[in-house]
Amino acid sequence: MKYLVMLCDGMADEPCTELNGKTPMQLAKKPCMDSLAKYAEIGTAKTVADGMSPGSDVANLAVLGYDAKKYYSGRSPLEAASIGIDLKDTDVTFRCNLVTLSDEEKYEDKTILDYCADDISTEEARILIEYVQEQMGTEEFTFYSGVSYRHCLVWAQGNSKPGRLTPPHDITGRPIMDYLPTDIAKEQLLPLMKKSYDLLKDHPVNLARIERGKRPANSIWLWGEGTKPLLDTFSKLYGLRGSMISAVDLLKGIAICAEMSSIDVEGATGYIDTNFSGKAQAAIEEFRKGQELVYIHVEAPDECGHRAEHENKVRSIELIDELVLSPVVEYLRGTGEDFAVLVCPDHPTPLVTRTHSRTPIPYMIYRSNKEQESGISTFTEENAVSTGVYVDEGYTLMSHLIEK
Repeated sequence: MKYLVMLCDGMADEPCTELNGKTPMQLAKKPCMDSLAKYAEIGTAKTVADGMSPGSDVANLAVLGYDAKKYYSGRSPLEAASIGIDLKDTDVTFRCNLVTLSDEEKYEDKTILDYCADDISTEEARILIEYVQEQMGTEEFTFYSGVSYRHCLVWAQGNSKPGRLTPPHDITGRPIMDYLPTDIAKEQLLPLMKKSYDLLKDHPVNLARIERGKRPANSIWLWGEGTKPLLDTFSKLYGLRGSMISAVDLLKGIAICAEMSSIDVEGATGYIDTNFSGKAQAAIEEFRKGQELVYIHVEAPDECGHRAEHENKVRSIELIDELVLSPVVEYLRGTGEDFAVLVCPDHPTPLVTRTHSRTPIPYMIYRSNKEQESGISTFTEENAVSTGVYVDEGYTLMSHLIEK
């Protein structure tokens, strides 16, 4: 038996006026998903446990079969694992975004113009983060470069409860005054953020970006604190050899901590320009090598949601269906072996709010050896709710998928 998880990050949405009262899932042409839906189990699942923030960290852990209330220690330590940082038990880590702030004189009066600095390239970002480390790094604070705008700060023997730290994608377009760090973070971390602006605003990399019409990455933004993760291995929990295919450090880090194979795909960007076909081919190759479960994570719908890119979000779903899901399902059918497919987002990222929602996700489980008439012709949020099937503990979806 082979198992495929097609994780469409942030795909679920709400009806919006810009799409004539429809959701992207309703408008997208997705023949592969819809054909599977006709013979699949369809329902909704709560992937964000009560009391937890609706982030991709908590939600992807749930889809992968980990109870976040038991295993979650923060987002940034998972990303740190992907970068290759050897964390001590006393370290506290933070996601360190490179963002674009407006140019008011006082830092507190600035506005977040872009949480990702126009998708700054990994090479440009590496130069900036290395400069930040050179100028601000100490035995206490160490900066590590990651991918694009996503980086990491390690606070040696830091405070694991630093006070309020807000994800920048939640406050794009808003003045930062009401979202700056509080408590001990105000004393220890806010000075780093302020100093980073002074260091980066006139850096040659940013001056060159401005000349090209790009937004400068003129400040760091710290959030997503956590401590060293301790995940049970995926094979121990579920008895399967698994592979993760993703462009982002968070998912790669989860895979590393779960001792799954983490597969890099050339040209995978985490956005709508990603190498969709490359992800499909990588998944097929993993199955050929004998892996029993492959988890394909595509970030594009989530990024489009954060940016309120309505047409791109619809198109990203279509590209996932055409270039990723369809060829992998075709391959699995061609092997003659039984297979099962779970298709779902981790959480909704509604275009109207531009941030994550804790609304239960639509999910679909198709089994080649147990096809069942669902009465559903298209895989949408509304149709998933209409079945009345609801999974209150989303992390049990994985056990349900692989039930023998």
